[in-house]
Amino acid sequence: MNAKKKPDKPAAIAENRKARFDFHIEDHYEAGIALQGWEVKSLRAGRAQLKEAYCFIKNGEAFLYGAHISALPTASTHFVPEPLRTRKLLLNRAEIETLENAVDRKGYTIVPLEMYWKKSNAKLKIGLAKGKQDHDKRDTEKDRDWQREKSRLMKHSHR
Repeated sequence: MNAKKKPDKPAAIAENRKARFDFHIEDHYEAGIALQGWEVKSLRAGRAQLKEAYCFIKNGEAFLYGAHISALPTASTHFVPEPLRTRKLLLNRAEIETLENAVDRKGYTIVPLEMYWKKSNAKLKIGLAKGKQDHDKRDTEKDRDWQREKSRLMKHSHR
């Protein structure tokens, strides 16, 4: 049988690797993004960055701020694209209330982690996060280095 295997994880358009280094990610949410036509074309070409982006909640709505989606050179001449505009995130009311309560009462932050395609829709994985102290970051680096060294040692011992 030639059954096609579904990919485990959708291909990422953009990833915020620094977020995992700077924050303890407690919980993940998947949000849709309200985009304009030129932005969808740019995302299909992979022209997005989440490096300086963050999320906030205002008036019961979630927004993505600081995500950079650069326009394609073939964009329309009568329209001026705004690459850093604030984009609305599409979450249900219960998720928004949960996020809002955590940010207001417990000192959490909402961080964009990854942008990807799900079927034909652009999705954003956001994380409910707490900031790491400098010593936590050093511990993370030590653990990562030790795991790398351990795998090297195991590889050489099996030869």
